[in-house]
Amino acid sequence: MANLVEAKTQSDFEDFLAKAGKRLTVVHFQAAWAPQCGQMNEVMAELAKEHAHSTFVKLEAESVPEVSEKYEIASVPTFLFFKGAEKVDRLDGAHAPELTKKVQRLAVSGGSAGDPEGGPAELNQRLKKLINAASCMLFMKGSAQEPRCGFSRQIVALLKERSIQFSSFDILSDEEVRQGLKAYSNWPTYPQLYVNGELIGGLDIVKELAESGELESTCPKAVTVEHRLKTVINQSPVMLFMKGSKEAARCGFSRQILEILNDTGEHYDTFDILQDEEVRQGLKTYSNWPTYPQLYVKGELIGGLDIVKELQESGELGSVLKGDS
Repeated sequence: MANLVEAKTQSDFEDFLAKAGKRLTVVHFQAAWAPQCGQMNEVMAELAKEHAHSTFVKLEAESVPEVSEKYEIASVPTFLFFKGAEKVDRLDGAHAPELTKKVQRLAVSGGSAGDPEGGPAELNQRLKKLINAASCMLFMKGSAQEPRCGFSRQIVALLKERSIQFSSFDILSDEEVRQGLKAYSNWPTYPQLYVNGELIGGLDIVKELAESGELESTCPKAVTVEHRLKTVINQSPVMLFMKGSKEAARCGFSRQILEILNDTGEHYDTFDILQDEEVRQGLKTYSNWPTYPQLYVKGELIGGLDIVKELQESGELGSVLKGDS
């Protein structure tokens, strides 16, 4: 594939940028020993098929230290986005949905992915949706499993020690959210903890609440897996549990069911079971359905790919998705 290439030297890297001109170039700083880099290369290959006029470059970070040092590559995978040899955005970590989103935006636009797609109003709507994605929402550097700074590590430990159920968002994966949330919350640093859509504060305030014994009453306690599954299933009238996302399916069955659902024109949301092992395993038992994808309509299991295919062939799928039957 001509637009999916590998840069083995600094000269290769510079040549690819020069040849791309003002078109988008995505550079994946990777390492052969990191399995997540291999996974992200699969995502890159799919994106390269969809965006034939963009260039996707794989670069072994440790083998080309001049480039890695110049762009302050501290971990892999890291993605840099270039236009006209100018860096316009960056993504740290293995975040397939965010990589897909940034590529889609930059491939058709002339600016940075940090520019709000639809202005401040649309950005605020997106921030509100993220803040309210869970009763207790933590915006941090890295993930709850792998915090990327000391402050984030400390706040995660405080929440886990008290069995507080929370979700997190890695602000290093999205520069738009990282900068936008500072203005939205009028809080200049991270981490930031929200409860029921309201800002609680950063590490210092969470420490004070923990020391006073108020943190447990401020934040919701851990919920049962069944309750969590019911909540996720009912996030949308039509909910698809799959491997990957709408933008980047991670298996053939998921890709096929997306094509079928997209053809109906009906709205649906997806949940990537590869990103949440609790949901991935728990839903098999809850639904008594051992494989993925799984499609739910109004909280009820419809089935997997074979059943959705049958509904499509019989002409019933549209009415099922509307909840008419």
